[in-house]
Amino acid sequence: MKKPTWVIDKERARRAAAAETVWLFGLHAVRDALMNPRRERLRLVLTRNAADKLAEAVAASGMEPEIADPRKFPAPLDPGSVHQGAALEVKPLDWGPLEDLCEPGMGAPRLVLLDRVTDPHNVGAILRSAEVFGARAVIAPHRHSAPETGALAKTASGALERQPYLRVKNLADTMERLKKLGYTFYGLDGEADTPLGQVAAPVADLPLGLVLGAEGPGLRERTKETCDRLVRIEFAAGFGSLNVSNAAAVALYATRAAGDPDAVDAGAAPASAPADLPQDDAE
Repeated sequence: MKKPTWVIDKERARRAAAAETVWLFGLHAVRDALMNPRRERLRLVLTRNAADKLAEAVAASGMEPEIADPRKFPAPLDPGSVHQGAALEVKPLDWGPLEDLCEPGMGAPRLVLLDRVTDPHNVGAILRSAEVFGARAVIAPHRHSAPETGALAKTASGALERQPYLRVKNLADTMERLKKLGYTFYGLDGEADTPLGQVAAPVADLPLGLVLGAEGPGLRERTKETCDRLVRIEFAAGFGSLNVSNAAAVALYATRAAGDPDAVDAGAAPASAPADLPQDDAE
C-alpha cells in the first residue's frame, strides 16, 4: 500500500531534522556547549591559542579537538564570522515537550514569545535577558524566526545552552494551549492605550507570557487577538523607540519587579564572562 503524501513529507522532514547540525563559534559559545551535558557534540576545531583558553572545558567534554592553523581555519563558517579560533559542530538542543517545560508549578513563571523576529542577534540578546530575569522559555514559530545558528549562539554568549528556546508550529495555537495551563498574555504594541507599568502588578503572581513582534511589522493580527491585553512601554518623552531585544528586557524587568522586593536590581549588569575569556561584544 502506497503511503499518503503527507506521511512521506512528515518522514522526510523528520529525517532532515535528524541530519541537521549547527556550527557554533566563539570562545563563550563553544565553552558553554562543551560544558553542557544536554548538547550532542560532533566535531571540535580549535587553534592552539583557543585550545589553551578552553583547556578545562575540552577536558570536561572528553572531546579530542582538531588543532588548526588560524590562517587556514577549516570549519565551514561564513567568511565574516569572528570565531576566535574556536568552532564546534553540534546537534540542535531538544528541550522536550512544551507543556512539561512551561508547567507553572511553584512561583509565577515568565515566557517570552517572538512573532516573526528573524534577526539572530536580537534573539541572542533576548535569550541573555531571559536568562538574567529567570524566564522559563523563549518561544518562536518554526517559520519566520531565527533558527539555532552560530551567530545566534555567539550573541547569546552562552545563554543558548541554559535558556530554553523553543520553535513551534503555530504561535497563536501555542498561546491557546498555554492559556489552559493558566498563562496570561501581554502583547507589546507601541500603539496600545495601556502602559505596561499600570498593569504589571495584577500579574505579579500569575504565569505570564510577554509577546513581542518584529521591528516594523509588529505583532500579526491573530497574535494580537490571542493576547489578553495589549500594552506599551511608556517613554519619558512623548516619543521614542526600542529595538525588540531592549523591549524584551524592559518588559521582563517591569513584570518581575512588580510586587517582588527581591527582583533583580535595575542597575545590576548581567553576570560577566570569566576573566580568562574576552567579551564577545568587545571584539
